[in-house]
Amino acid sequence: MEPLMSATTTAAKRIGILTSGGDCAGLNAVIRAAVHRATGYGWEVVGIREGTQGLLHRPVQYVPLNLSNVDGAMMRQGGTVLGTTNRGDPFAYPMADGTLKDRSDEIIGGYHELGLDALIGIGGDGSFAILHKLAQKGGFPMVGVPKTIDNDLGMTEVSVGYDTAVAVAVEALDRLQPTAASHQRVMVLEVMGRDAGHIALAAGIAGGADVILIPEIAYSIERIAAKIQEVRASGRNFALVVVSEAVKTLEGTGVKKLLQGGEKRYGGIGDYIGEKIADATGAETRVTVLGHVQRGSMPSPRDRLIASAFGVHAVDLIAEGKFDRMVAWSNRGVIDVPITDAIARYSCVELDSALVRTARGLNISFGD
Repeated sequence: MEPLMSATTTAAKRIGILTSGGDCAGLNAVIRAAVHRATGYGWEVVGIREGTQGLLHRPVQYVPLNLSNVDGAMMRQGGTVLGTTNRGDPFAYPMADGTLKDRSDEIIGGYHELGLDALIGIGGDGSFAILHKLAQKGGFPMVGVPKTIDNDLGMTEVSVGYDTAVAVAVEALDRLQPTAASHQRVMVLEVMGRDAGHIALAAGIAGGADVILIPEIAYSIERIAAKIQEVRASGRNFALVVVSEAVKTLEGTGVKKLLQGGEKRYGGIGDYIGEKIADATGAETRVTVLGHVQRGSMPSPRDRLIASAFGVHAVDLIAEGKFDRMVAWSNRGVIDVPITDAIARYSCVELDSALVRTARGLNISFGD
């Protein structure tokens, strides 16, 4: 394919690319596509290590990227070959003595030290908010590529990593079903989904769940128990329940675990729901928590396709001189939108969406 030609593409450019926030499948496919497209323009690409952390180091931590080190094998890998970080806001960076320091000027200095003409940032809403602020303060051009297994970024129908995360959750249900039937158990599967129930909803439908619990729909244990009793009455000796990690307890609190360093992350609602179901129904209940298994898989074909399309379009935006924008998927094609609009609009599960209506049509209970 011939590269787009305009006044903005005549001069050679040096493009930086980084991955920021939580990892997911498909990140390497974005990097590979961007390098291929940039090479077609005759541009140079450098990969920045560990997200914005690489720009804090002196010397800056980076690796030259070219067609010799972004082959097809890289596209099949999960995670990110560049590394990433989801800690340390550069505008309030935690220091060893417990204080917070504004280190944004150091990151901006790292960008200029690399002699970059533009930056491609692959991230979610949190990463984009920081990168946008850095680009505005530092006066450098930036383009965003959306990635999040939660699929909760606004202005795009799908983000890189979501399809693979759903596929992993469906495979887990496929594996849980036979053992559930063998032991006449209720199997509870806890899946990721920071504040939105997209993974639980899609996986629950595709995996044949009887109950799907998502943070957007309030539930009661009585309704869940009634569904399980209905399943029993139909002659089936097992049931499958999918719960998003962001679902709250009956008291309205999120279930979180304290991690090293004092950070709290969602985890444990599956055990809570499992115990409530056992008490209410007398059923033998087992709980499986997928956690980061959903992040580390080989990317699905769809994630590779979406990632590749996003990577190419991100470079084309630079060629066209269109910055401060995020590539997005809409109506079976790639578009681009202002990053500020994407950050401002959070995409939760809509209660009248096609998938919610589908689940109800399949007699799947939301516990409401």
